Amino acid sequence: MTPTPPDPTRPTPPDPGNGTGPAQDTATPALSGTENGTGHPRNTAMPAPSGTTTDAGPARPGTDHGTDGTHPGGPGHPTTPPGQGTGTGTTSTALTRAQLWTRARGFLLAVAVLLTAAVALAGLRAGDHHGRLDPRSADPDGSRALAQLLKERGVTTRVVTNAQEAAAAAGPGTTLLVADPDLLGEPQRRAIRSAIDLSGGRTVLVAPGSPTLPELAPAAHAKGFAHQRDLDPGTPACTLPAAGTAGRAGTGDGLRYTTDLPGATGCYPSGGHPTLLVLPSTTKGGDTVLLGSETFLLNKRLADEGNASLALQLLGSRPELVWYLPTPADMSADPGTGAQDPALLDLVPSGWTWALLQLFVAAALAALWRARRLGPLVTEDLPVAIRASEATEGHARLYRRADARDRAATVLRAAARERLAPLVGVPAPQAHDPAALVPAVSPRLTAGGRPSDPAALLFGTTPADDAALVALADHLDALEREVRSS
Repeated sequence: MTPTPPDPTRPTPPDPGNGTGPAQDTATPALSGTENGTGHPRNTAMPAPSGTTTDAGPARPGTDHGTDGTHPGGPGHPTTPPGQGTGTGTTSTALTRAQLWTRARGFLLAVAVLLTAAVALAGLRAGDHHGRLDPRSADPDGSRALAQLLKERGVTTRVVTNAQEAAAAAGPGTTLLVADPDLLGEPQRRAIRSAIDLSGGRTVLVAPGSPTLPELAPAAHAKGFAHQRDLDPGTPACTLPAAGTAGRAGTGDGLRYTTDLPGATGCYPSGGHPTLLVLPSTTKGGDTVLLGSETFLLNKRLADEGNASLALQLLGSRPELVWYLPTPADMSADPGTGAQDPALLDLVPSGWTWALLQLFVAAALAALWRARRLGPLVTEDLPVAIRASEATEGHARLYRRADARDRAATVLRAAARERLAPLVGVPAPQAHDPAALVPAVSPRLTAGGRPSDPAALLFGTTPADDAALVALADHLDALEREVRSS
């Protein structure tokens, strides 16, 4: 049999001994095996790209020749063969669940460790961290140190967060401290005022301002702000025993007060107005203490000057201290009115609503901008010359990594159909039509040497695994070799 001339439509791999390029990559689906009658090795399963388009998909096999990576057909050649029967499916580049888990498990593990550590730390330190002026808090702005000193002197400190509970706990043997009176609503102020008038004990109001004084201490008035550096040098400048024993203390950096009530005692003046004012009760005994600043009650300042002495004497004059800390839950409407608690959106300032609306509009515009159509792909020349064998091996690695056996089988069959069509007299436009190609190929096959059903080989299903893909390539080579030799 006369040898058939080499087919110019099939790529010629580089000689592994001449240093012109790498041999066939063994990591790709192995297609080793037979040679055709032309003396050339069988082509690899993965076709070389045309090198002329920006599309990452492979070019039509059998049209990439030589070692310079150029496309003989020019940019007009399609990347997929026309006609019917070019494949049974498309390759999905989406990651499988196993691949997603493999990539994300390290990140998820790190996030889980961080969350666990954060929750553990928050749980361990939750008992020490509360709010400002909280007798349970060991923070610099808490008052736990003062509560511990009072406990050593036999004073029991009880923390309450409800005005009604605070008023009920007040009595002749108690000191009621209101941490932030200006936060109280009208129902809460009424409850505290009732305790002041009827308890007969001591009530300490920490930095009450003009909104609160008319109801809780109507005989006193606020007279502006006082700095610690502005306190009169002769402090405490009063006859109050607690102040005289403590001496200079940090009552500044707060409010100043004035009163016309007979029997009132003002200490630690600033500009002629006291920053600590003691008002006697006009109903059932006891007194009310106005503190212009809470500074000397805090952990971070308790050890300064006479702060500890002043705080212990003011708050430790009775055996029980009721420490009232107003909370947002206590700021709801008066239970007697039947009003409902405000909803979450009612608590959001109106400015935030407009800000969120602007952010929504900006996000919508950004989505429209990024979703614009980029237009069709355009062809361009490669900036460098790429060997056809290198491009083929690169595509083979990508196909194998993505398990793209369907795409590999499609291009192998399409290339075989294009080479067989001129051999059996089928026009090129009908090369991918099974009704035209299969009847023309079947008579050229001998009964004993027929490798398989030509319809199943040229227009069959996707191979189930890599071994089936290699077998398909071998059978296609055998089919083409038999047609050429017939």
